[in-house]
Parts: sequence; C-alpha cells; structure tokens
Amino acid sequence: MIELKARKKIAPILQPMARGLDKVGVTPAMVTIVGLLLTIAGSVLIATGFLWQGALVATIGVVLDALDGPLARIQGTATLKGAFLDAMSDRIGEIAIWVGLAVYLREDPVGLILCILALAFSLLTPYVRSKAESWGAEGRGGWMGRAERMMLALTGVFFAGFWDQVLLPMLWIMVILTGLTVAQRIRRTWQQLPG
Repeated sequence: MIELKARKKIAPILQPMARGLDKVGVTPAMVTIVGLLLTIAGSVLIATGFLWQGALVATIGVVLDALDGPLARIQGTATLKGAFLDAMSDRIGEIAIWVGLAVYLREDPVGLILCILALAFSLLTPYVRSKAESWGAEGRGGWMGRAERMMLALTGVFFAGFWDQVLLPMLWIMVILTGLTVAQRIRRTWQQLPG
C-alpha cells in the first residue's frame, strides 16, 4: 500500500508545510475541516460536469487532509478526538467524491452502478480493518488503501475532463481492485482470528 510505504518519503515534504501552518496558528482540526470542505466543493463541481476542475479542488482537499497528523505531532495535540475527526472526514470526503461522480453519471446505468460499487467497497475497506483491529487482528493490507483510491479516482476524473472515455475504465479498475482489497482483508482477518 502506498499509504504505508510512502509515509516516510512524504514526511520531509509535509513537515515544513506543517511547521509553516503551526507558525501562523492553524490547528489540526482547522486543516481537517478545510480539507473536507474543499473535497466536498470539488465533488459538487464534479457533479455539475466540471470534471478536471472538481478533481483539482478535491485533490487539494485530500492533500490538506494529509497535513493534520504531522501538524498535531508538531503541536503536541494528537488526541483520540482528532483521530476520530480525521477518520470521519476521510469517509465523508470519499462519499462526497463518489456521490458527485454518480450524479454526473446518472444517465449512464453502468457508470452509476460502478460508482455505487466503488463507494460500497471504499467504505468496506476501512470497516474490515477497524473490525479486525477491534478483535486484535491485523486489518491492513491489499492494493487499494485510501491513498490509492483517491489517486486513482481523482486522476481518472481529472483526465475525463478532457476525454470522457477514461471514466468507465477507471471505474472498472477501481471496483475490481477495491473489491479484491476487501476480499484480501477479510481473508487475512479470518486467518488470524481464533476458533
């Protein structure tokens, strides 16, 4: 997963940005909320047909969301409430993107069904992890963590703004890989659980 492998590589980029935000008095919660609002704004643009513009705005929101953790560590304010706010923001932002794309594709039955499946698998992926970890199992794994899902979805939507034929292949890839990720996590959890 990119999330796990890239975290160390991205840290040198995020740290200076987080320090800059700290100097001007920005809190992690502010970053999380602004990131979510930008993601929702981008989703509204996608729904109304401004695909590349919406993808760009939503990407800025997703990138902002990556700064709340480093900022909380710099400020020494990392809390369970902050982690909960971040997790809820991630889910709401992801739902917004898929709903925006579903609204855009409402006249295309195949595209609409693929959006619904992509949303379902996107929500199941962290759910399986959360459930596994609540029972003491390792719930990570698979190809499509949140970072991968956002990269694929927003890149596909961005390029669809210039060439609409990109959308359906991106959605098929998303559904297949995210579905496989759910299956991988279920299998891995099942193997770790006793009895």
